[in-house]
Parts: sequence; C-alpha cells; structure tokens
Amino acid sequence: MEFDAVLLAGGRARRFGADKPAAPVGGRALIEWTAAAAARASRLIVVGPRRDVLPGAVVVREDPPGAGPVPALRAGLAEVRAPRLALLAADMPFLRPAHLARLLDAMGERPGAVLLDGEGREQWLAGCWRAAALREALDGYRGASLRGLLGPLDPVAVAVPAGARPAWYDCDTPEELAAAERLL
Repeated sequence: MEFDAVLLAGGRARRFGADKPAAPVGGRALIEWTAAAAARASRLIVVGPRRDVLPGAVVVREDPPGAGPVPALRAGLAEVRAPRLALLAADMPFLRPAHLARLLDAMGERPGAVLLDGEGREQWLAGCWRAAALREALDGYRGASLRGLLGPLDPVAVAVPAGARPAWYDCDTPEELAAAERLL
C-alpha cells in the first residue's frame, strides 16, 4: 500500500501559545510521534516551518504561512507522488502505524477514510485519501473548511477503540499536552 504522508504543522496554535508541533511529550516532539505513525510512507511532507527533528522530510509552506488547513493541504499535495496519502495533524501522540494501515485498508475503492473520535465525529486531520480525488476536490474550491472540502467526498468513517490513548487525541492546549505526557 504505497502512500505519502502530509503533516500539517504550520498553524498559529493560539490556544497552545507556542510552537505546538515542537512541544515535547514522552521524550519526543509531538511532530515526531505523528511522523512515526507514518513511518511506512514513501515520502514524508511537512507543511510548516523547518524543524530539525525530521531530517528526511520534505518541508513546504502554505501561502501565506499560517493561512489555514486548506492552503496547507494545497502546498503539501503539490509534493505528493504516491497515489494515496495520509493527511495528518502534527500533534497526535497516540496515532500509530496500525491506525493508518486500517484507514488505508478501509478505503477500498472510495476516495478516502477518516478516523472517528469517541463521539462519532470525523477527524479530518486523521485520514487517508486518494491523491487524485483531493486534487479534483481542490480544483476550484475557494472555501476555508476542511470539512467543506473533504465531507462531500463521502469518506469511509473508521472507528477504533478509544482505550486510554485514543488515536485521534490531539494536543491543542498545554493541559492536553500534560495529559498526554501522563498517558505515555
């Protein structure tokens, strides 16, 4: 299952107050945890500022920097070579390669698959997609919402057991980072 991985790591992190993807948890930067989940990717593409923790990654910026997830997806997708890709937030310390394998498997012939959180909501930054479907959806899309872009593609919804370390858990605040640290 050849795929590339696009990690969105250039947000403003208003609630976090610092460079969230570089924040340490469990002895690693958050972005390193997400990159490790995508270890089987043919190519790792990081959209955001250059950080020294992922030496083999292709690093690109959205235009303008901090413009949001749709421009970041456009920038990352321009570097994708594989027919499929994982689209991931860079702040998910509990996501693992098995979760991505399950998403890729669940796609079948569909355009994509996304993780559901414990309340059944789609996690648009924890999904796998056909690159051609994303390129077509982005062609002419002027909105700013990932849900508005990706929802109409009707992705497969994938639920995984939450357990103590839910795959979809992201660290948007210092308190959530501290909670993740306690769980690792």
